[in-house]
Amino acid sequence: MASSSSPQRLLHLLSLILLLFAFCSIAESSQFCDAGIGYGESTCGVSSSSSTKLLIKGGTVVNAHEMEVADVYVEDGIIVAVRPNIKVGDDVTVLDATGKFVMPGGIDPHTHLGFEFMGSETIDDFFSGQAAALAGGTTMHIDFVIPVNGSLLSGLEAYEKKSKKSCMDYGFHMAITKWDEVVSKEMEIMVNEKGINSFKFFMAYKGSLMINDELLLQGFKKCKSLGALAMVHAENGDAADEGQRRMIALGITGPEGHALSRPPVLEGEATARAIQLAGFMNTPLYVVHVMSIDAMEEISKARKSGQKVIGEPVVSGLVLNDSWLWDPDFITAAKYVMSPPIRAAAHGKALQAALSMGTLQLVGTDHCPFNSTQKALGIDDFRKIPNGVNGIEERMHLVWDTMVESGQISVTDYVRVTSTECARIFNIYPRKGAIRAGSDADIIILNPNSSFEISAKSHHSRSDTNVFEGWRGKGKVEVTISGGRVVWLNDELKVFPGSGKYVEMRPFSYLFNGIGKADAKYLSSLKAPVKRFRATT
Repeated sequence: MASSSSPQRLLHLLSLILLLFAFCSIAESSQFCDAGIGYGESTCGVSSSSSTKLLIKGGTVVNAHEMEVADVYVEDGIIVAVRPNIKVGDDVTVLDATGKFVMPGGIDPHTHLGFEFMGSETIDDFFSGQAAALAGGTTMHIDFVIPVNGSLLSGLEAYEKKSKKSCMDYGFHMAITKWDEVVSKEMEIMVNEKGINSFKFFMAYKGSLMINDELLLQGFKKCKSLGALAMVHAENGDAADEGQRRMIALGITGPEGHALSRPPVLEGEATARAIQLAGFMNTPLYVVHVMSIDAMEEISKARKSGQKVIGEPVVSGLVLNDSWLWDPDFITAAKYVMSPPIRAAAHGKALQAALSMGTLQLVGTDHCPFNSTQKALGIDDFRKIPNGVNGIEERMHLVWDTMVESGQISVTDYVRVTSTECARIFNIYPRKGAIRAGSDADIIILNPNSSFEISAKSHHSRSDTNVFEGWRGKGKVEVTISGGRVVWLNDELKVFPGSGKYVEMRPFSYLFNGIGKADAKYLSSLKAPVKRFRATT
């Protein structure tokens, strides 16, 4: 009896093995969605448009300096043609964009996905954060690599692992947290071999990420020699630390203490200092998350004098105000804690005006969300609240609603501040940031007559809160195309881990044009060294 059942058992076991193999193959080829993200069944295991050919028909194509009614033909992830009345065959997927704007996908220059900070890790990783971005019309972002024990190579290795689940294109900035010859050599490797052309220096967060002026000068000098862009988080970390002590001594332990401990003057002072040191070294400077009139005015003054300084406001600083930090509900107040802090309404209005006049050049998010449980780590001490807010999904809609609908900027300016200028600054234009033949097919279709509403219940971030909760506005991204694939359509998101690509960014962007001439002019102005005769006795 045993002998007669053995072949049956063997056959049954073989069938199970074949079934398991088939399941694994399907799962691998389909690149199933992260089951924990909560997007619903429609987003998992369903391929996006199977066609490698797309025609976007009848829309108004908008670039940073021009707009025209034209068709856009895409093949194998690349824009092939932009002109009226393109004729195609039956094998091409056609999207009707009549009455709508066809624009380059947004590029977010400032994000923190999978970022370990203040005892927590941001709730969005490289899959959930990017999925949220695509639902909001952003098709590329640049994230900040944090060194591991000061090592740039170890930091990059860690972030390369984090980014394996990416579902859209991304690049990297690199933070510098200490200085020695090893770091100097690793900066060369980052630029020459790894496609990183920007380095960030934290002037805040004393005791963790903060660096001093000596390191800042050495870093600026190295950036200049490599053709890499120096970036600063501009707050006076020593003064902010003293401000925190002052608030605690006064018994102010809630979220409002965060803003009170680091007022606008500390941002203005650090911005001025960074600008002056960059001017001393004659290297371009990028000031991240400009949140105050104080910092903006320093940037304006430097630019008027001819210095190459880029100012980046973030969407939370543009459209929110600090009143929520005084909300009696801790969870509500804590979700707005970020650095530099969200300011009084007058600052946001001034930043909007500066953006419209070109004093500030592009809009980021500083997307760095922590959920309510993580924020509650600081329920008795605001110094322990993880700093960061959301924005990667909301940026494109809020900038349109706040800046275009109000008449502060044009439709072409909208493309410039949300996409093209970022591509130019980080030297990936016109591959990114343009609707033109040869560019990557990262495209959005925006309906100016459609409306949107923001809510934590419907957003695609893993966070259980949203700092823009309840915002209603006009101008909705109805279609997102990433690398030639339709990933957002009819309010349905179809994204797959591992489908994103790392974008290398070359050094010596347009910001370095003329630097050599300026150095030569400076040297000739010295009229030194002077030849002197030694006195004889």
